[in-house]
Amino acid sequence: MAAVAFALEPRPNLVPVKDHSLLILVGLTGVGKSTLVEALGFSRLPDRRELVDLYVLPRYGVNLPIPREERFRLTRRFREEFPGGVAEVLARGFVEPRFPLLFDGLRGEAEVAYALEHLPKALFVVLHAREATRLKRLLSRQDAFDRVELRPEERAELRALAEGVLSPGELEEALALAPWEEVLAKLKIVAEEKRNYNPLGPLRLLEDHPRALILDTERLSLEEEVEAVRGFLRRLGL
Repeated sequence: MAAVAFALEPRPNLVPVKDHSLLILVGLTGVGKSTLVEALGFSRLPDRRELVDLYVLPRYGVNLPIPREERFRLTRRFREEFPGGVAEVLARGFVEPRFPLLFDGLRGEAEVAYALEHLPKALFVVLHAREATRLKRLLSRQDAFDRVELRPEERAELRALAEGVLSPGELEEALALAPWEEVLAKLKIVAEEKRNYNPLGPLRLLEDHPRALILDTERLSLEEEVEAVRGFLRRLGL
């Protein structure tokens, strides 16, 4: 379903996001957020990428498209100025009053903590998967958005970059799926995201929280994820 209207200033027929019920997906690249969004079919806000393009990157005078590592650098700079990151942009917005209304998505403990405090009607669905699984999904999705800058001498950096992110066996599995250049490009994304947004942070905040649902996207099928979300909303009378 197409995105509904969102603005950072009041407009006719729009209400403050902070006063509106909202379903927020939380998770890093490759956990399956986009797939779940499509399967749910809910009305949705402009997603994280769109909000960053519209309201974050213009602050720094960049021309799109830019490599993912440059986006990480600029969004990290934005979080230094606004600790709530994209959650601050979202909480300041105005939106068409619909429900279920979905936002894809937030990352990291600071963004989720900000949303918990400033979006009191928001519900959270946390999607998580191991780094090795996220890497495999990135290798298969062929998304131009995942472009990063590579240098010819970077093969030597591959194993060092994987340390603390993938086991040696998991790295060998990834290298069996794609050329080393592609594995390195996608591994940069996984490693940089892990450095910028500790995936355990949102789990610590939201595990057993009454406004949150945790989904292990490695264990569950897409159909099971959809039913879990719908059941979560039913239990809350929504």
